[in-house]
Formats: sequence, C-alpha cells, structure tokens
Amino acid sequence: MVNAVERNGTIHDFYGFPSELYEMSYPAPGSPLLAERIVDLLSDAGMTVGIDRYRGLDHGAWVPLSLAYPAADIPVVQLSLQSHLGPGHHLELGRALSALPEDDILIMASGSMTHDLSSWRGATDKEEPDWVTDFADWTDAALRENRTCDLLAYRNAAPFAERNHPTEEHFLPLFVALGAAGPQAKAQRIHSSTTYGVLRMDAYAFN
Repeated sequence: MVNAVERNGTIHDFYGFPSELYEMSYPAPGSPLLAERIVDLLSDAGMTVGIDRYRGLDHGAWVPLSLAYPAADIPVVQLSLQSHLGPGHHLELGRALSALPEDDILIMASGSMTHDLSSWRGATDKEEPDWVTDFADWTDAALRENRTCDLLAYRNAAPFAERNHPTEEHFLPLFVALGAAGPQAKAQRIHSSTTYGVLRMDAYAFN
C-alpha cells in the first residue's frame, strides 16, 4: 500500500514512552500524484499495490524525517512493508522504484541496524556487546563490498542475525534502498551510534 493524502497525519504507533513523544506532530504534505506514479511502477514490475487515501505517517517515517527536515515542508509518501515476503521481495521492490531518484525524488528507507527490544527494556547505558558489533560490522562489510547475495542470505550468513532481529521488519527497508540504488551503487556509512548498548542506528547513503 502507498498513502495518497493532501496532508499527512502523525501516527503515534508506539507504547510506553515519555508523553512528550505523543505530543509531537509532523504535518508534512502528501503527494497523490507521486503515489499514483509509484503504483504504476510497482504494477509494471508485476507487484500488487493499492492506495490508502487516509493513512498518515507512522513513527518509522516521521521520526527520521523530523530530524532531516524539521520544517515538515517537503511532500512525503509512505510505502508499506511486506515483512512476510523477506529480503528478496524488498530488493525487487527497490529496483522497481529505481527511476525515482533520477527525478530528484529521495527514497528514504527507515529501520534499525539492530532491534532486539527484549535486551533493551529496562536497560541503562552500557557497552555494546559483541553480538551487536559483529552483526553491524558484517553488514557494513557486505554493503561496502557489494555482496548482495550474502545480504539476501543474512539470516543464515550474518553473525547473531536472529538475536539482533527477532523479526525482520526493521532490517528489510535496507533492501529497498539497496535495490533502488542500482547494482553499481557504492554504500557509504554516514552515521553510527548505539543507544543502551543494543540499539544500533547506522545510516547509509548510496551513490
């Protein structure tokens, strides 16, 4: 599904966090015209896609956007994940959208390098454990060395993959960006940080 609204509402789809977060708003404009183009591109690639004319932006979109574009003055369209279809599907999804950057349309794939909330709950600041570092280092090397086949098989190939991602939805957006960037794109890590030792937030640009 792709959303097509004139003005995005702010969806607070998280629980148990400080009240200030639920007061935040990110009323970015939408772009029904871009949404229609995305539908056409995905349909041409043989994918089934629909339009949601009511849904706004969930926290996976508005949190990073509020840091990158705090004025909320750029049009934003959000595309849903299909977490049950795995990395290969999301790589192909990205490839189907690869023409968009040629028209100065930014594809922002928002997720998390590691996302084991069972290790995060109740945690205080601590050193990053090996199982987080090893997974992030493996992913970084695979991206820089353009080892797409290894990345697609990360569940078995990467160290501590299931420990860092008990479910895949926070890692799958990476494959959309990878596919959209094209086979010759170079991955560059532009940010790396860890909260509470276990929530690793690395960011990549593809050029």
